[in-house]
Amino acid sequence: MKVLTKKTDYAIRALLMLGAKQGSYISAKSIAVEQDMPYQFLRGVLQEMIRHDLIISKEGVQGGFMLAKDPDEIRVRQLIEIFQGTVQVSECMFRKQICANRSRCVLRHEIMRIEEVVNNEFEKVTIGKLLRMLSAEGNMRPALKDGEAPDPQTRQTGIMN
Repeated sequence: MKVLTKKTDYAIRALLMLGAKQGSYISAKSIAVEQDMPYQFLRGVLQEMIRHDLIISKEGVQGGFMLAKDPDEIRVRQLIEIFQGTVQVSECMFRKQICANRSRCVLRHEIMRIEEVVNNEFEKVTIGKLLRMLSAEGNMRPALKDGEAPDPQTRQTGIMN
């Protein structure tokens, strides 16, 4: 069971990088290089975040992407719902139709309770909170300028590492 898909992970990492440079545009190429993400895949993730008014884009040499909202207004639960739907612990049939085992299923209510707890916890986590955690741990570095290569020893490879 995956709680976070690669799309959600990439979205969070991109937003963290944009949040670290609030007020500045960062190119998709810079994000892809710094975060070790496939460029084309990242472009799709960024476009989806534009559609949901999380980021804005600007074309041109000085262009790129920038947060459209305060980082404390962007919740991880929202990102999960955008990129993968709701968190589900089980692929039970009772979600989509009447299950023959529904009345006897001892796990059904517990699964629903656990999912609600997980969703509520993700609702509490914002990009702003994650930025503060990274800053407190000393893991936040300034974004790279276009064409600048990251230091392989300090490259951020994921939020779950």
